[in-house]
Amino acid sequence: MGKKIAVLITDEFEDSEFTSPAEAFRKAGHEVITIEMEAGKTVKGKKGEASITIDKGIDEVKPDEFDALLLPGGHSPDTLRGDDRFVTFTREFVDSGKPVFAICHGPQLLISAEVVRGRKLTTVKPIVIDLKNAGADFYDQEVVIDNNQIVTSRTPDDLPAFNREALRLLGS
Repeated sequence: MGKKIAVLITDEFEDSEFTSPAEAFRKAGHEVITIEMEAGKTVKGKKGEASITIDKGIDEVKPDEFDALLLPGGHSPDTLRGDDRFVTFTREFVDSGKPVFAICHGPQLLISAEVVRGRKLTTVKPIVIDLKNAGADFYDQEVVIDNNQIVTSRTPDDLPAFNREALRLLGS
């Protein structure tokens, strides 16, 4: 049975870090639900290759309605972490023990949610110091899995490994 995957996303996301996992998840029979400030809004990737219509507003959803969480990179996570509703959603999701997939700048939401201390993670080079300062154990690898729950990768080059491990945790 397909799983429901929440995606916290807004303008200036890294195009392929949404489109590639979303395509892999849908191909495996999962449902991808995009979440931003308001449903129906169109958000655009920073490279202009992707634009998506938001499925749900953050005030319409709760973490327990979903089976996994995707945090694409680009400027999107930095923008979203300025809104406590997205930080709280992320924290509650991690605390639930369900799978979380964060690539590139995606871990910025994990840092703001204060859920990285003592966890094994990777990220894009500009925020490695932020991850370390927040107490994470950093590994410079294409994909890092913490406790069979959190999958992180560095850049779009790592998408094949990122998608593979995300699908493994989803059981597909």
